Amino acid sequence: MQALASKLRVGLAGLDLALSDVQVTALLDYLALIQKWTKVYNLTAVRDPDEMLTHHLLDSLAVVAPLRRQLTNLGLHAETGGALRLLDVGSGAGLPGVVIAICCPDVRVDCVDAVGKKAAFVQQVAVSLKLPNLRGIHARVESLNDKYHVISSRAFASLLDFTNWSVNALAEQGVWMAMKGKHPADEVVALPLGVEVFHVEQLMVPGLGAERCIVWMHPAVVG
Repeated sequence: MQALASKLRVGLAGLDLALSDVQVTALLDYLALIQKWTKVYNLTAVRDPDEMLTHHLLDSLAVVAPLRRQLTNLGLHAETGGALRLLDVGSGAGLPGVVIAICCPDVRVDCVDAVGKKAAFVQQVAVSLKLPNLRGIHARVESLNDKYHVISSRAFASLLDFTNWSVNALAEQGVWMAMKGKHPADEVVALPLGVEVFHVEQLMVPGLGAERCIVWMHPAVVG
């Protein structure tokens, strides 16, 4: 665990992300929970702890600073009185939702997944790590009635399906945050007129030799 902690801190420095010791411990405890539950529930195909650190934790941590900037740019902190809500769609083991909940305690994070055992795992993480701002939901995103300021996804679906299935859960002035590998030009072209890509942000994930980006979208003003 000490070696993983050192590698995590190096990765955080590479991302220029300052976290407290409590948050670092929570991230490592979360990784341990994924390892424990995966033995029974097959939450992830990645089993090696070092790989899990890079491919899961650091990959998800790379979106934290961009998310914070986007929330500030949108003025959502002032507008909502701090009660920001984020929905992580097809969250699986809680990536990036759980990581965001740990790093951003002022954001209420709901992780929705159609697979019951995955939603149950996120709920267990919330209890085990004492994260009152985290909740696991077993449902299809199309069925949700709550409204969220940010709706995120990581390797979930095409941009078209992601936005189409979750549009009813998007709050007024809300945005979509889609984590992708290389720039998904074909998916962007396939988006309807009602969805606008306003920023594509390249990410550098420490220790991961692969392209990563965030596609930021919001409903287009049609008229």
